[in-house]
Amino acid sequence: MGMLSIDFFGSYSPVGDVIVLGTCFVFAVLMHNAYISDSDAYSLFRRIIFVLYLSANFSIVFHVLLVRRETVPHFFLYLFLILYHVSLYLQLLLYIQYMKMPLRMNADTFKHMVIPACIAFGVCTLYEIIAPITGWGFYITENKEIHEGFNFFPVGYCYFVLTIMYLLIAYRKRVYRQVINGIMFSTLISFLILLLQIRNDNSSFTVASYLFPAFAILYMIHSNPYDLEIGAVDALAFEQIIDYANKRGRKMLIMSLLLVDLDIEGKEYPEAIKDAVRRFAGEYFKGATLFQVSNGRLFLVVDMSKNPSYEQIINRMLNSFDEEYPKYKLDYKIIITPTMDRIVHGKDYIGLIHYAESGTALDTVHIVDETDVEEFLKHKYILEELMDICKKKDLDDPRVEVFCQPVLNIETKKYDTAEALMRISLRDTGRIFPDVFIPMAEEHGLIHQLSLIILHKTCERIREMMVEGYNIQRISINISALELRDDDFCKDVSEVIKSSGIPFGKVAIELTESQSESDFRIMKKKILELKENGIKFYLDDFGTGYSNFERIMELPFDIIKFDRSMVLASNADEKSEKMVSHLAGMFSEMNYSVLYEGVETDTDEEHCVKMNAKYLQGYKYSRPIPLERLTEYFEKDVS
Repeated sequence: MGMLSIDFFGSYSPVGDVIVLGTCFVFAVLMHNAYISDSDAYSLFRRIIFVLYLSANFSIVFHVLLVRRETVPHFFLYLFLILYHVSLYLQLLLYIQYMKMPLRMNADTFKHMVIPACIAFGVCTLYEIIAPITGWGFYITENKEIHEGFNFFPVGYCYFVLTIMYLLIAYRKRVYRQVINGIMFSTLISFLILLLQIRNDNSSFTVASYLFPAFAILYMIHSNPYDLEIGAVDALAFEQIIDYANKRGRKMLIMSLLLVDLDIEGKEYPEAIKDAVRRFAGEYFKGATLFQVSNGRLFLVVDMSKNPSYEQIINRMLNSFDEEYPKYKLDYKIIITPTMDRIVHGKDYIGLIHYAESGTALDTVHIVDETDVEEFLKHKYILEELMDICKKKDLDDPRVEVFCQPVLNIETKKYDTAEALMRISLRDTGRIFPDVFIPMAEEHGLIHQLSLIILHKTCERIREMMVEGYNIQRISINISALELRDDDFCKDVSEVIKSSGIPFGKVAIELTESQSESDFRIMKKKILELKENGIKFYLDDFGTGYSNFERIMELPFDIIKFDRSMVLASNADEKSEKMVSHLAGMFSEMNYSVLYEGVETDTDEEHCVKMNAKYLQGYKYSRPIPLERLTEYFEKDVS
């Protein structure tokens, strides 16, 4: 017997191919009902399964025709043998093409592998076509006998398998080791099964052997199981499905539900909520997928082309939600947005929904509009620029600007201190004020680097003014309490001041009072450490919100800044004026200097002077000006 015996009907049983057909149906059902992120790789994998299904059919038909060769035109025998072998080659070629994505091969490397594979596929296909004609391979003689000839299939099979194994070995470090091991092991098992078939003159499991790599790829690469209790998949899967849909031009609808009380890591959903989530996710939209983006945040993603009446469905769904809400009474925010051309990536839709939530009241529904998108894109741009500033760590970064507000010294009637104020100036947005970017910087851990830039630029300006002979006591810098948690905070601040060559006492740090016990202990430790170098400290915004006198007394501040609200209160009536005055007097007696900020009128000034003011700051004296203009207010030392 020659090598062709692996295709001879006498050693063939259809059981292997029937198993393949059944398995392909199972694959189809699983891929339809299980959640698997759409991608180019997954699209290619579906083609592999489809061609595998065709191969099993071609194999069965060929072997049935073979046993009936005496009554069947030989052309059909040859046709289905060609289709059978070519479909097997095609699967292997598709496997090679598939490897590009998980192995992250660049275009040039991929070309060098796939072009020879395509040529090999063409050669194998050509041989299968001409073999019966030339008599080189399988054909049926005039007296209905089988001529075996040379079976080229094992040669082509070995080439493709060796190419796949080479790719897996050569690029193994680009993929998680267990994934590579799983695919390599399954490919090796397939190869061994074919070798055993050849040795035992059997061809029943030729197509079935192709199932093993398919199982490995589906499980190791495309597996993304549901949460069994609420039926959701994770945030990464959401990003993948949105990215793929945008790439394919498919419009999706995203409905976000934030359950505020449950958005805590590890917080368990009540059983009634789990039941409600499952019901709402599967009852209204056709083919909708539920994603759990955070513990209490759920996204329902709907293909709008499959749900043309989605607007009516949304209204019906929200009406049902309103009817059921009294049962649970959990605070929520619902955000609804379609995908749009201006936002491409899935992670940006997560950001858009977060941004929309920040401006949405509790227990309300908000539908994203163009204004939301415009504001979000601006927010995103600013955040990206802040991240870039902090990544580059350039203390002279021109995007970070220093403004300042001169402070009047009541005793000398001169300006000898000032407060440094941060601004961000960007190409696409112009100048941005702190109320916009400070919360963003604090939320994303960027604020410390921005403070170091302001500190550096302020120190450099102080040094220049000292060289020019200006009388300058100090300039204060605002520092976020979050920065104090950084172990290197004191070292970073000291290094910047020291590198500028100015005395440490020329710099002051403004802090707002901490409300938590742990932050209070950290603040006290950092203040004491930096005061040893001579740095002054201001308690900022006294009179706003929470104030604990015991803690204030425990912290060695030098100056207490009374907020403008205290200035306004003192103007309201005599009782308020006495209260503010007594507070300021108490601080003065304990050797704290009192600075009133927000002074705008002569009346404000008169009240503050009577209320034990040491320093005054506000629009009456100057609006914030560029740091370079501070010399317009400060005087040179004539002594």
